[in-house]
Amino acid sequence: MEMFDKDLRSVQEARDLTRKGKEAADKIATFSEEQIDQILQNMKTAASKYALGLAERAVEETGFGKVIDKTYKNHAASQLLYDEIKNEKTIGIISENPEKGTFDVAEPVGLVLGIIPSTNPTSTVIFKAMIALKSRNAIVFSPHPTAVGCTKKAADLLNRAAVAAGAPDGIISCLSIPTMAGTNELLHAKEVSLIIATGGPGMVKAAYSSGKPALGVGAGNSPAYIERTADVKSAVAKIIASKTFDNGTICASEQSIICEEVSKEAVIRELKAQGGYFMSEEETDKVCKLLFKNGYAMNAKFVGRAATVIAEAAGINVPAETKVLIGAQGGVGQGYPLSFEKLTTVLAFYVVNNWEEACDLSIQLLQNGIGHTMSLHTNDRAIVLKFAAKPASRILVNTGGSQGGTGISTGLPISFTLGCGTFGGSSVSENVGPKHLLNIKKVAYGLKVITTLVQDDPTFTYGKTEATATTSLPTENKTINDTDVEKLANVVRQVLASMN
Repeated sequence: MEMFDKDLRSVQEARDLTRKGKEAADKIATFSEEQIDQILQNMKTAASKYALGLAERAVEETGFGKVIDKTYKNHAASQLLYDEIKNEKTIGIISENPEKGTFDVAEPVGLVLGIIPSTNPTSTVIFKAMIALKSRNAIVFSPHPTAVGCTKKAADLLNRAAVAAGAPDGIISCLSIPTMAGTNELLHAKEVSLIIATGGPGMVKAAYSSGKPALGVGAGNSPAYIERTADVKSAVAKIIASKTFDNGTICASEQSIICEEVSKEAVIRELKAQGGYFMSEEETDKVCKLLFKNGYAMNAKFVGRAATVIAEAAGINVPAETKVLIGAQGGVGQGYPLSFEKLTTVLAFYVVNNWEEACDLSIQLLQNGIGHTMSLHTNDRAIVLKFAAKPASRILVNTGGSQGGTGISTGLPISFTLGCGTFGGSSVSENVGPKHLLNIKKVAYGLKVITTLVQDDPTFTYGKTEATATTSLPTENKTINDTDVEKLANVVRQVLASMN
């Protein structure tokens, strides 16, 4: 039996999938709202039925996170998302402005490429497939090599459900031999119209460098500010619930806690009471040596791990009920490892004197995850308004970053692709949804008579009277005589004649 190089097989598979995906995209582009809704309902039902099984497979394959929380993320990406978008108009005329004589017509973009991370492999597949088909697109997935099994399982499950409800075969597909060569082939395939990249900075950069339209999202480094008017017990409970949700694998999860000196003791006391373990300087150094490699890149071995697992690996004795490890930091950047993103159950801790210092510190921290998310806990609306100016696309108030940023606990659109705006080098600052996978055409009726447009415009006075002609020309200390005015009038007449 002839054996082919893995890269060659990956490239050939990518070509086959994109060709079939383009055919499916062309067919589904003609579907009605009723057909699309039936397909989405079937996908939602299938994803809900196997939410637990997909979560178990993801944890088993990657070692990241918790089964129950990954199950809920699968539920959010299917049932909750469907409930939110089912009545959203994505076909035909989606809005109209009779006063201005315009209306918007939605068209699908075609075949979408979805790049999937290892941290949220199945929920991201479900989410991207749902919004792609809601907008009458086909989608092909490029999985992370360490999560290819669960990613492909989710994609195949959704494809079968969609096809059973009438979608064309190949509407949802996934690369089964993920190599850089295969992914590169997908990125540059002529059949692909749009790329949605969720993953590491290198992959997002590759998507934007492909020459195709792309929606890429960067790393987060969300600070959580507990302001002096906050309910400390409630704030701490939300931060811990967010940071331990799937063991911190959501990029909107809190990375640092900032509190004020006046409430420092209360915050520390409450963190300890709710499962936070404050590490000594020596213990913090041990944990940091485990968490980071090659500078401040996260060590994949400790992504999405329980605090007790990390502590044991670092040789630290902590109580069995420990939920998060907390390390005090005296600054941001070089020499302060915990000031960088940590997609696991470890938090940095800072103390400031007032909100102005919290503001400055937040901006410094956000530079390592600029444009993504920050949260604050306060009962002072004026503070909220001040922090709304921070360089983050999501400013969350009195909620957890993981659940709030993804729209699960807030009014934000439910999404597992969170734009970082131009702050973070992203083409979108919103939570990505179906509308971002549409070409929206503008139809505009004429409202003015163009044959007499100039004459009918009362704000256009040039050349209409001697007075305006005199005042509208630069004189440069030269007197304009009647001959000059007549010349200008002739020019205007010639222009008007050419327009008619």
